[in-house]
Amino acid sequence: MITAYLVIVGFLLGSFYNVVGLRVPKNESIIAPRSACPGCRHTLTAAELIPVVSFLLQKGKCRKCGRKISALYPVVELMTGALFFTALMLVGLSLELMIALTLISLFMIIFVSDIKYMIIPDRVLLFFLALFIIERIIYPLAPFYDSIIGGAVGFSLLYIIAYVSKGGMGGGDIKLFGVLGIALGLKIVLLAFFLSTIVGVLDGVCRILIGKHKKRTPIPFGPSIMVGTLIAYFFGNELIHWYFSLFGLTVGG
Repeated sequence: MITAYLVIVGFLLGSFYNVVGLRVPKNESIIAPRSACPGCRHTLTAAELIPVVSFLLQKGKCRKCGRKISALYPVVELMTGALFFTALMLVGLSLELMIALTLISLFMIIFVSDIKYMIIPDRVLLFFLALFIIERIIYPLAPFYDSIIGGAVGFSLLYIIAYVSKGGMGGGDIKLFGVLGIALGLKIVLLAFFLSTIVGVLDGVCRILIGKHKKRTPIPFGPSIMVGTLIAYFFGNELIHWYFSLFGLTVGG
């Protein structure tokens, strides 16, 4: 029952995160007006807002004008529910679960805003920064100052890369890794950056191979950060121990 409840909550929150990710970058209210079809401006009813189900029943189209509904909506809803389920399975019912769910929530909003506008909103980052600080006070890393070091290094590392590359790294990405460092600590945030870079390169190569990317056109890095960071968060210690074991070394923690 707990698992089913958490997945349903994930679907519902995924629908809300779509709204946040689409409206906050445009400085619009996330409360009003109510969701409407971008084509005919038909205000969506409760029956048309059921996560995933409404999209399927309406065959991905507006009931009034027949305009196609973006697949982004059900994808984010499904991803949020699936990731909430994954977090419960991997972390269990513990205080760390609140960190995991908060991390997933942050990434779902960023996924939407970065895909749609190539923006990681400062207001979203500030909100989650405060949330992670509170949560890490309640359930601190060991040692407790690892969050402070992680945040400082996460921000500084990407700032240096952006400075050296003369804009090769977006300001939102820099601030995001500062926020992630608070939640993850030094070791995992460094691994998260490494994995995010690999995912980003693979994403770029795949886009070029299938003809979906033009040269000198920026690619949203947010989704790659999401994938790389979640892998690091859930499996980071195992990956680090495996890496050092290849050289016959051991690592603490």
